[in-house]
Amino acid sequence: MIKVLTIGGVALLMAACVTATPYAPASGDRGYGFSEQQIEQGRYRITFRGNSSTARETVENSLLYRAAELTVQGGYDYFVVVENETEARTSYSSTSAYPAFYGRYGYGHPFHRSSYAFPYYAYGFGWGYPYDSYSREITRYSAVAFVAMYRGEKPEGDTRAFSAREVIANLGPVVLGEQPAGAGY
Repeated sequence: MIKVLTIGGVALLMAACVTATPYAPASGDRGYGFSEQQIEQGRYRITFRGNSSTARETVENSLLYRAAELTVQGGYDYFVVVENETEARTSYSSTSAYPAFYGRYGYGHPFHRSSYAFPYYAYGFGWGYPYDSYSREITRYSAVAFVAMYRGEKPEGDTRAFSAREVIANLGPVVLGEQPAGAGY
């Protein structure tokens, strides 16, 4: 029983330590983070994929921030989001609270002496729903946008147009986790 509680405790601690996807290039098997593909001069497809601890707003802000970075790096002043989409993928994870003990002392086990032995009842069946299992919802957000980059003044009234330097200034502290200059606690 102590072993199961220890394993369960470690699993809960590990789950609690999961943090939102950091702003960084996509890497690893699942590809969390940003990636881009240049379609033609001044046009990109940009993607940001978040893990299950990353909020939709964080995914969308990170995508806009990456578009602004690419715009400035390319020598442009503003970008227009031609097309964008944010997708939510939801899955469910179920587990049992007593996985190590099911059947341990049941029929066919070498330590089983009687079908009514105490360990058989204590560890074989559990207490039933909701005490021996749980299910949790896991949602991961992924955003993709096609952006076109331009030089000059951003057109007034075009809600799809963003000043790259303003996006960097306004979203930088949010996306990168920096505090604005002069802010103190």
